[in-house]
Amino acid sequence: MSESTWRAERFEAERARLRGVAYRMLGSLSEAEDAVQEAWLRFDRAETDTIDNVSAWLTTVVSRLCLDQLRRRRSRREDAADLRAAGEGDADPDAVDPDREAQLADSVGLALLVVLETLSPAERLAFVLHDLFGVPFDEIAPLVDRSPMATRKLASRARNRIKGPPAPSEVDRARQRKVVEAFLAASRQGDFEGLVAVLDPDVHLRVDPQILPIGVSAEARGAHTVAARAKAFSRGATSPVALSLIDGSVGLILAPNGRLQLAQTFTVVDGKITEIELIADPQRLEALQLAVLD
Repeated sequence: MSESTWRAERFEAERARLRGVAYRMLGSLSEAEDAVQEAWLRFDRAETDTIDNVSAWLTTVVSRLCLDQLRRRRSRREDAADLRAAGEGDADPDAVDPDREAQLADSVGLALLVVLETLSPAERLAFVLHDLFGVPFDEIAPLVDRSPMATRKLASRARNRIKGPPAPSEVDRARQRKVVEAFLAASRQGDFEGLVAVLDPDVHLRVDPQILPIGVSAEARGAHTVAARAKAFSRGATSPVALSLIDGSVGLILAPNGRLQLAQTFTVVDGKITEIELIADPQRLEALQLAVLD
């Protein structure tokens, strides 16, 4: 077998795992593919007789590329926000198959992708490599320029962020989840009576105005009125919603390909939803404390 054939076959054996690492680090399939391709170019140029462990070497290369990308992303976040506000700087819709990206996001978990976006680059790297791919802390430490103990703390902070605050009562959280799941199921099915059944007769709905058509009130009261709004919103939604912890309570998020666009919070009293709020304002979304619901 020639050297070039061996390199290509060895890399292909690692490609799916490397893409998984990169996608969880970057939350973007196109960026993950770019990182993996760059890793291949570096591997193709490397002196392989100096590489003791190809798998570890490739993981290190991809991790460094992703870490650099996350740091660049953070430094230009404000500029990117300005471009998006002006309708510029959006990703090329033809760059990646949207169905493929949606399937990948769903397999990872939308809530996890959204929460990973809130971590620092070093926290994200430590958590992804250790908790999701089993890389030892002493191998991760050089990547983030910290000791193994400090790297362990990075992963711990990330883990706590992802899990969220402890529930005041696991029983209460389980009951709240049951009600929110019933609301979600009824919304998806267009079940008006099912929606009314989980809403308090005096339920209060508040919606950020920017997601409403002109002339539609940002507030509504009463089970039948709110159920009609919920049914209409679900019918017009083009992306799936997912359960998530929002500020410690069970809620719903709309996050196409892991990019948070909408959060829906609920107040549940005695098995009925008494308040619902739909949050779409970017500053408000950024202030939310999101966590993965077990």
